[in-house]
Amino acid sequence: MNYQIELRHLHYFKVLAEELHFRRAAERLFIAQPGLSRQIKQLEEFYQTPLFLRDKRNVSLTNAGVYLKNEVDFLFNHLNSIKTQVEKIAEGKITSLKLGFIGSAVQAILPELLANLKHQQPLIDITLNELSNEIQLEMLLKNELDFGFVRIKETPIGLQSISILTDHFALVVPKSHPLAKTKKVNLQDFKQESFILFSKEYSKSYYELVMSIFQDQGFQPHVALKTVNALSIFNLVAQGIGIAIVPSSLKKGYHTHVDFLELQHIPQRTTLSLLWNQNNRNPGIELLLEILKKICPKES
Repeated sequence: MNYQIELRHLHYFKVLAEELHFRRAAERLFIAQPGLSRQIKQLEEFYQTPLFLRDKRNVSLTNAGVYLKNEVDFLFNHLNSIKTQVEKIAEGKITSLKLGFIGSAVQAILPELLANLKHQQPLIDITLNELSNEIQLEMLLKNELDFGFVRIKETPIGLQSISILTDHFALVVPKSHPLAKTKKVNLQDFKQESFILFSKEYSKSYYELVMSIFQDQGFQPHVALKTVNALSIFNLVAQGIGIAIVPSSLKKGYHTHVDFLELQHIPQRTTLSLLWNQNNRNPGIELLLEILKKICPKES
């Protein structure tokens, strides 16, 4: 073998692994199809294993190819991060941070955290993305996010976490509901109601936790609608479509025509956590964590 693997080989592999079609991949890369085939052959010779399975109609990844694609995706994400950080440093900025969050983080901690971060580093670039728990975890593992505010049962391998706030739950009802002003909530009184819940796409473990509330109460709820957006839930409840169960902290910051009935007597609790990739070398990681330790509220 009289050549060495270069970054372009991995770039060609990445595009072909995404397209799984030599002609389309070659068009994306602006090279001739035989040239792409030659580059892939060199890569397979270098690793001494097939990376693609080919026949006249289909192209698919081998097990080795699947592994390499995951590693190459990580590599190129990291290279993009390096480029971004170098550009920010050249502009006199310490870094840029990409944060994912769920709605309850906005009420619990995020505004204060961002205000302190901007106060210490006025030129820092911050990108915010409201995303479901599951998408945040996927992006964190790929270093496509620097931090994620999530509600999950267990922290995945490769990620680190800090507990921000442990919430009890609250029942959300229209202000016109006959039991809206009740002091002591009995969920049995609501078992004939339609419920609007956060969907499994929001978080599978969170959804299962909420369903365990109903299991303890001995009834299966009629779920009218599912969504991943808190404000949508509140607006639907206000319009009489159903009632909801949400983390109690969500009652802060939303001005909607609903009442929150506290469910402090049930054992279920949900924890908002901050997650990050332990291999993330963004210089802003430690800065944000230092600020968080100073302002993080005590668990309730």
